[in-house]
Amino acid sequence: MTIYNFSAGPATMPQPVIQQIKDDLPSYKNSGMSVMEISHRSSLFDGIIADAEQDLRDLMNIPDNYKVLFFQGGGTLQFTAAPLNLATKYHRIGLLDSGHWADRAGDEASRVGVKVDVLDSTKDIKYTELPVLKDLKQDTYDYVHITTNNTIEGTAYSKIPDTGATELVGDQSSNFLAQQYKVEDFGAIIAGAQKNLGIAGLTIVIVRDDLIGKAKNLPSMVDYELFAKKNSMFNTPPVFAIYAAGLVLKWLKEQGGVPEMERRNLKKSGLLYDYLDNSKLFTAPVKKADRSLTNIPFITGDPDVDADLISKATAAGMLNIKGHRSVGGMRASLYNAMPYEGAQALVDFLEKYEANYWRTH
Repeated sequence: MTIYNFSAGPATMPQPVIQQIKDDLPSYKNSGMSVMEISHRSSLFDGIIADAEQDLRDLMNIPDNYKVLFFQGGGTLQFTAAPLNLATKYHRIGLLDSGHWADRAGDEASRVGVKVDVLDSTKDIKYTELPVLKDLKQDTYDYVHITTNNTIEGTAYSKIPDTGATELVGDQSSNFLAQQYKVEDFGAIIAGAQKNLGIAGLTIVIVRDDLIGKAKNLPSMVDYELFAKKNSMFNTPPVFAIYAAGLVLKWLKEQGGVPEMERRNLKKSGLLYDYLDNSKLFTAPVKKADRSLTNIPFITGDPDVDADLISKATAAGMLNIKGHRSVGGMRASLYNAMPYEGAQALVDFLEKYEANYWRTH
């Protein structure tokens, strides 16, 4: 039985990358040391982190005036780090409240004394569409925070809001390298690795040079300027997670880069959305124009049917399709490493389940 992992994260990895990790584990580059044992001060790791940064720059067309930083602490730590580093003039940020993770970002900024203004929210309609930026008052906010893809609710920005002269900070954790955005549209981008880039334990920060170094006396582990000066090695970095991300980045290049990933993700998600839109049993609750390419929630409206479906899907090798507890129902995450065959297998399963459901009801 073929297994397909639809988990929202940590998520499925490219099979060639898993095989390469397996091959490297006993002795990395014939060093006699496992990649899990090499020093972060060694020439072996110097090559790993330098290649990872360059490959990421190539894939995203990152301009030279942006720093690429490798952090621990997950995307959640960056909800604290970003306001500490970037909200230095007005000590105030704007927030487009598009879901759970946007709300969390606002909460963490508030905890460190930054004023957070919710510019628009779709909480009252259960985040089934995106909030809209209207009449942004300039010279008010250090930046506006958006979540480009809402992992839980299944919405995503295909067009980035225009914030004018106000900086934009984008949490791209769940569609990082899966959808094309211009880095120049953002003052900073943050992204947890465990969805499209590799394994848990690594977070990427891409930040424009002129925005760092303005905050003083920051805790060292959240200081963008310090991490830039130390080449992300102020302390021991997550060596294995950076190594795994580096392998994924090389795989992405071999596949054709972000434009090809977006094309594949459109094809995979389109297959599933087309089925759901024509189904009499399942509903995709998100507004069509705002739908995510990578995270697709769907429901039947009956928790008992949902539970039965999830159980039968698991038995059939369709793993981790249970929806987030705040939304319920089901969710299929179709990240870069999910092959088209996985989306097709899920649709085939849902079609058979639905046919049987109507035969028995």
